[in-house]
Amino acid sequence: MAMTSTNSFDNDDAAADALAELPSPDTKRWVVRRKAIVVQAVRSGTISLQEACRRYNLSLEEFVAWQRAIERYGVPGLRVTRLQIYRDTDEDARRSSAD
Repeated sequence: MAMTSTNSFDNDDAAADALAELPSPDTKRWVVRRKAIVVQAVRSGTISLQEACRRYNLSLEEFVAWQRAIERYGVPGLRVTRLQIYRDTDEDARRSSAD
């Protein structure tokens, strides 16, 4: 008979692993992968939105922009160069629908 572990140490280890994957609080260069890790950590409850903003000196607007980019375009949408392309595309679509 297989036994499943519900040991709190396993849960503590999983939480510690998730926290260990977070970027360093002194991160200056925000590559796509790091942004995605922070957004996923907030979504999964590993870290609160308030803690993420405080820890990484992010504004709420900046974090929400990362989250929206992922929702609309996937992780590649987090690239700064991609954001301008997507903005231009979104504006063109709005203008076309208004005509």
